[in-house]
Amino acid sequence: MRARVIRRRCRGHGVHSLRGKLTVANVGLLALGIVVATAVSLMGMRYYLLDQVDSELLRMRDSLESTQLTARQIDSLSALAFVREGRAPESQGPPDADSLFAVVDREGRALTLGTFEPTANQRALASAVGDPRALTGDADPRDVTVDGSPFRVIGASLPDGSVILVAGSTDALHKGMAKALKLDLFFGVLLLALLAVLTMLSVSRRLRPLEDMVETSSAIAEGDLARRVPSSHHPTQEVEQLRLALNSMLQQVEVAYRTRERSAAQLRRFVADASHELRTPLSAIRGYLQLYDKGMLREPAERKRAWDRMTGEADRMGRLVDELLTLARLDQQPELRFRNVDLSRLVRDAAEDLRAQQPGRPVSVRAEGALLVRADESGLRQVLGNLVANVRTHTPADVAVALDLERVDGVVRVRVADEGPGLAEEDAARIFDRFFRAGGGAGSGLGMAIVQGVAAAHGGDVTVRTSPGAGLTVTVTLPAGLCAG
Repeated sequence: MRARVIRRRCRGHGVHSLRGKLTVANVGLLALGIVVATAVSLMGMRYYLLDQVDSELLRMRDSLESTQLTARQIDSLSALAFVREGRAPESQGPPDADSLFAVVDREGRALTLGTFEPTANQRALASAVGDPRALTGDADPRDVTVDGSPFRVIGASLPDGSVILVAGSTDALHKGMAKALKLDLFFGVLLLALLAVLTMLSVSRRLRPLEDMVETSSAIAEGDLARRVPSSHHPTQEVEQLRLALNSMLQQVEVAYRTRERSAAQLRRFVADASHELRTPLSAIRGYLQLYDKGMLREPAERKRAWDRMTGEADRMGRLVDELLTLARLDQQPELRFRNVDLSRLVRDAAEDLRAQQPGRPVSVRAEGALLVRADESGLRQVLGNLVANVRTHTPADVAVALDLERVDGVVRVRVADEGPGLAEEDAARIFDRFFRAGGGAGSGLGMAIVQGVAAAHGGDVTVRTSPGAGLTVTVTLPAGLCAG
């Protein structure tokens, strides 16, 4: 359920999602580019076409002013032209003609040429111009509107004081610009739509690894700690680096979680076993104290036996507490006092202790000369003492035991082998578990756990080789380094 909610939140935000923001950004940039390009092209086209119209009008003004003709002379020339061609001018020209002309007086009124009255367009042109004398002084033509149509107009002054107005239509220019604008808008919108689709597809493909990361995180949040982010077919460098970093982090999280669960289970088992082990001597001591309190131990022999039992149980409880404290310190990874230690001497001392405790047991030692290692001497003595005590406790007193020491390939191996009954495979697998005693034998069940903890604190390890009837061989492997100086 949580994964579906996360995916819904990630995919349901519309423009607030990274996919939407990238698409809007790309489309916005292209739209801005299209608008700027369209504006520049239209302005350039308008400037070019208007320049052509203005150039033609300026040439016409220069030609008219250079002839030095008066309005009456122009009237005569126009009449001759009309008679020669056999036609008269239209009383009213079309408003969208390519050009217009009109002769006006100083006040801007359209004049009659011969017998022909000014047309409506000529009057409209004169009315739109206003003061014709101001127009003759302009360096560039002026925009006017004649009967709803746009024109560029310029004035040429005549010697008699009248003014000829010459206008060129710009209606074709404006229509062309409108068509060009529509065409640009059409293709611009088409490009924007195509870019939006391509961006959505490309971004979706590029962001697929991120969606996989979201799904993986959701699955892990629901308890699937083994889930990892899969690799995409065409990953980008940054996304691939993020995927590798996330998978590495998830691996560490899984290991930490498994370790915590395992530690919690071991702690629960350790507390339960310690409570059980401590309950037995405490119950025995409490029982004898109750017998003594009730006066049931009347004979001296009974009181002595009770005293010996309570003393033995107290000693057993003390040893158990000492071993628990040792394991607790090893779990906290204490700083051991490393120095150069002669391991051969420690092995020989352990063999002598075993001979003193069990004179009838055959003991062989192969640890001649001196073999120095960088180690904590008290820790190694405890390791050898526990291994020898394990042999003494779990094998008959006449069973042979061998203690060997050797240096091989930069490591030192201490081997303690007996010819006792050995262990079954399932018991050998649990030999380093705390409070484990094969077949319910004697001891606290912490000796081998302490051996393994001390070896690990030295950077070494412990291995066992055994089978029913073939004895037990314990090998402790330690680094063979020496202290400087």
